Amino acid sequence: MLVGQSRYQHINEILNERLSKYSPLIAVHRGSPGANIIENTIPSYQAALAMGADMIEMDVVSSTDGVLYAFHDGNEYRLLREKENIKTMSSEEIDSLRYYNNIGHKSSYKVEKLENVLMFFNNGELFNIDRAWDIFPQLVEVFAKYPGWEKQALLKSPVSRRVLEFLSSHPVKYMYMPIVYSQADIDLVLSYKDVNTVGVELIAKKDSDDFYQAETISRIKDMNLFAWGNAITLDDKTPLFGNLDDDISITDDPSKGWGKMMEKGIDIIQTDWPAILHKYRAQY
Repeated sequence: MLVGQSRYQHINEILNERLSKYSPLIAVHRGSPGANIIENTIPSYQAALAMGADMIEMDVVSSTDGVLYAFHDGNEYRLLREKENIKTMSSEEIDSLRYYNNIGHKSSYKVEKLENVLMFFNNGELFNIDRAWDIFPQLVEVFAKYPGWEKQALLKSPVSRRVLEFLSSHPVKYMYMPIVYSQADIDLVLSYKDVNTVGVELIAKKDSDDFYQAETISRIKDMNLFAWGNAITLDDKTPLFGNLDDDISITDDPSKGWGKMMEKGIDIIQTDWPAILHKYRAQY
């Protein structure tokens, strides 16, 4: 399948090449942390790629003085033992912090600057950029300093006219994936013809939701869009794709989670367990 509009295929070529080779693609949530490797750091992204990732989800925030970092705000106390939101800190303050590892010991790892990631991964690795929709103008200015990243970055946001108008007017047509809850969300996004929409992140909280149904997913794919499904388990109260998730795939049987997502036609599965999903995909 080719996703996106034909006039933007020079931007979408890496993504389309991966989609033509593998089904589904494996997107890894914040990299693969563990032990002394911390989420949203270069080592966690390296670990994810080594375990079979086709794409990495990276969160991006800005300091008060405009330096961009790979971090999911709201996790400051868990990871840094800080109560203040990182977006209220200067870059000097952020650079002074150190991560705490998986057993609660202070590590040598600092919060990763976005530019370090862009310099390190410059060989066609795909990154889904999350949490950055409020700073897209800053984000694309940084991307512009690193040729090639216009083909590696998949921007993500909730559906917002402000975001759509920015992407529509920007000269570089970065790949875009909205988070959608209804067909009306998709219709609004596709009404912006100058936005390089390549896929949709489907939110289906219940088995009865429209986006959970294979027929709906098939119609979405007929629009030259990929269908992204979340298998990640955030907690016991936040289903992202019905009852199909990492937990049931690991504790019971992968055919009951990831396998059903594949049967429904999901093109990209986001997971926290890339090695196990990679093994299952090879046997599917």
